[in-house]
Amino acid sequence: MAPTLDELITRRFQDVTVTADGIDTAEFLEAAEGVVKLFDLLESAAFFPVKSDITTNIGVCKVRAKYESDPKAFDTLEKIVLAETKTGDRKATQGLLWLKRGLELTAMGLRRNLDNNEEELSVSFTEAYNNTLKQFHGFIVKKMFSVAMLACPDRKTFYMKIGGGKEGEKEQLLEWVQALQTHLNQLNVFYASGGYDKGL
Repeated sequence: MAPTLDELITRRFQDVTVTADGIDTAEFLEAAEGVVKLFDLLESAAFFPVKSDITTNIGVCKVRAKYESDPKAFDTLEKIVLAETKTGDRKATQGLLWLKRGLELTAMGLRRNLDNNEEELSVSFTEAYNNTLKQFHGFIVKKMFSVAMLACPDRKTFYMKIGGGKEGEKEQLLEWVQALQTHLNQLNVFYASGGYDKGL
C-alpha cells in the first residue's frame, strides 16, 4: 500500500517553532517540502506549475541558500529579510515572497475544499488561484494555470491518497492547513510592515 501524506511529511506546520525573532527557517522550509510531497503523492499534472515554483523558491538558489550561508544569523525567516534590506541583495526575500504566495494558493485551495464537502478540487484550486497568484501572472502563465487546474484529481481520489481512507484524515489535514495559514498570516503582516515586497 502506498504511503499517505502523514507518513511522508517529516515536519508538520504545527510543529514549526515561532519565537520573538520570527519563524524558524529550517523548520519552515522542511514543512514547506511537505507541500511538494503532497503534490507528488497526487501524481497530477495540475499541480506541476506551483510545485515547481515552491521547489525553486525553497531551494539552493533562494531561501535555503541564504540560510545555509550562515544558519545562526539566518535562523528565522524574518532575519533573512531584514539582513537583505541592508545589502541590496534581495534574492532570498524575493524567493520567500514567492514561496509564501505558492503556499497561500495551497492553503486557500485546501481550506475551501475542506469547507465545501461537495466541491471538486478543480473548482477549489481555481478559485484559490484567482485570489492569490493570478494577479501576479501574465496572460500565458494565467492560461497555463487555468488548463492545469482542470487536471486536478477528483475529491474522492484526493482524500484516499492523502489519508489512505483512515478515520480523521480530513481533521488532520485541516489542522495542517490552519497552521500553515497562521505562519502565512505572520509573514504577510511582516512583509507589509516594512514594504519588503516592493519592487519584487
